[in-house]
Amino acid sequence: MKVLIAIIIILVLILIIIGIIYYAYIRIMGKIQSFSRLAFGTSSLTQGVRKMELTEMTTPKSIAAATGLYLPSIMRDFPEFHYDEMRTRAENVLKSYLRSVDEGDGGILTEGTSDLKEELKLRIQTLKDEGKIEHFERITIHKTEINRYRKEKGRCSIIFQSAVGHVHYIETRGRAVSEDEKRLKQTRYNTELVYIQDKEMIEDTADNGLAMNCPNCGAPLTRLGAKICPYCDSPVAEYNIRVWNFSRVAEVK
Repeated sequence: MKVLIAIIIILVLILIIIGIIYYAYIRIMGKIQSFSRLAFGTSSLTQGVRKMELTEMTTPKSIAAATGLYLPSIMRDFPEFHYDEMRTRAENVLKSYLRSVDEGDGGILTEGTSDLKEELKLRIQTLKDEGKIEHFERITIHKTEINRYRKEKGRCSIIFQSAVGHVHYIETRGRAVSEDEKRLKQTRYNTELVYIQDKEMIEDTADNGLAMNCPNCGAPLTRLGAKICPYCDSPVAEYNIRVWNFSRVAEVK
């Protein structure tokens, strides 16, 4: 009889423990579902996480757009500057740069300075030496704006920043690439456009330079795009490089 009572007591205790665990489980699941509905708009946490991942994959990154701030200054310095044309050129350079890396062919790059072409060539060669292939697929440029405008002595640069979506992964010999690595990613790139007033007057085309002066009277030229000396009216256009070119493409982390 005592044994039977003991068994009953044990069973009752087990049922109580099971009830407590079940109650706690229900409470926890309720909180999880409430959090999931609040955070993701669905009671399923798994679906919510998947929805968040999908949103992250498809929502373009925000860019530091300052076109309205810098464009008036650019137009004052270069009245013939065509913003829409330069923005399109910047996007074409960015796309062709990524395609060059993807196909291992620097000749795909549409335009750029010798430094940019050399950097691209080195990147492709390094990948080949390491037995790797860097892929850029499904490239989409969502938006491009001027991010920064800098003026140095005899040189100026415009940084275009682009919101970009692409599938980016690196394939290595002997290693399979998972589908997770091939997922669409959103990122940002900076493409630098440069204008050099006179190469002979530049000490360091990366950042520094000497002041540009009129070849006739020696007066300083206050505008980078000046074609006529404001003091003696002598033409200076023939001394200008007068060519905008792209010197750098870099992902913004």
